[in-house]
Amino acid sequence: MNIRTIVTGVSGRMGRTIVRALHEARADFEFVGATERLESPAVGQDAGLVCGIGENHVIIRPALREVLAETKADVVIDFSHHEASMAHARLCAASSTALVIGTTGFTTEEMSELKKLSSKLPLLVAPNMSTGVVVMQALIRQAARILGSAYDVEVLEMHHRHKRDAPSGTALKIGHIAAEALGRNPEQCLKLSREGLIGPRPEGEIGIQSLRGGDCIGEHTAFFFGAGERLEITHRAFSREQFAAGALRAARFLSGKAPGFYEMEDVLGIER
Repeated sequence: MNIRTIVTGVSGRMGRTIVRALHEARADFEFVGATERLESPAVGQDAGLVCGIGENHVIIRPALREVLAETKADVVIDFSHHEASMAHARLCAASSTALVIGTTGFTTEEMSELKKLSSKLPLLVAPNMSTGVVVMQALIRQAARILGSAYDVEVLEMHHRHKRDAPSGTALKIGHIAAEALGRNPEQCLKLSREGLIGPRPEGEIGIQSLRGGDCIGEHTAFFFGAGERLEITHRAFSREQFAAGALRAARFLSGKAPGFYEMEDVLGIER
């Protein structure tokens, strides 16, 4: 039986990409619902036409609550805005509908609430759903454990000029992974900006820096600076299709799963 799927933020760059991926994977998925913010000009339009797959009679609606009730969907895929994602998570928890979130920019308090809500629904949250990025993160964890405190860790990320949050959610996760692998508290050792007469680099600090410009889809590099050598682990994204493929893979994984908080490492079977 096909996985009945709702896409939120459907007229955005990722929303359109996900709908096209669902259309290509229609042997496994059925695209049954679409939402957008109330003020969006896409509201009331046919989602298939908006997303370039042809008319499919799925009308874009402003209220996820009604779409959930009408469609009886199995899963919601959400790439919207962190505040909208929180509202969507509460609605999915109330209906026990599986939810895949690829949104970034969540506060510590919002992440805490998401983890509490996951007791009521299968919930997967990932700042980056690319398979390559998940493997990269596993390599960074391993490198940090092997190299230890003798190497200084820095993270550099770059994205297109329209990205709203900085650093990216992926860069922050990389920083957290490295810190935890080194036995450090991320809240204490991550440094998100530097300016002025900062003095020598503090022991144990992990810097995260951001570049913004043009149409760069996304690039992340973790640097391990040692005495006389430097190790770099880099991932470059050249299109959004791999993020959509990861979202569909996550949706397949969540289908039929018990309530809980999941990550892409769970989908790929990567030990942490």
